[in-house]
Amino acid sequence: MDECSPKMITPNECQGICKDFHSTIEFIGKRWVGVIIYSLLQGPKRYHQILAEIPGISDRLLTERLRDLEKEGLIIKRVDKTSQKKVEYELTSAGKELEKVIAAIMHWIQQKGKS
Repeated sequence: MDECSPKMITPNECQGICKDFHSTIEFIGKRWVGVIIYSLLQGPKRYHQILAEIPGISDRLLTERLRDLEKEGLIIKRVDKTSQKKVEYELTSAGKELEKVIAAIMHWIQQKGKS
């Protein structure tokens, strides 16, 4: 059993873990964050590609969420040296680890739909 299993956590450990868990869930649950990560799981993309894949997101909000993800170390922003307008976003290894989380959520959604 995983050491982070709820059955293995003492009440004292829970206080710190619960705070971290809550912060993480709140961040991933921010509007559009999960969809942006999902989009980038397919590989690096330019800003306009991400914008085109996510109907309903505004330029301002996409920019804000990309900055949030970069600040959290989940994506890297690469600026082309030949043109400041050519920017590409890519998941870091920490960001790529969220694929398991997203896959688990997708599985949960599919199972929920069957019941």
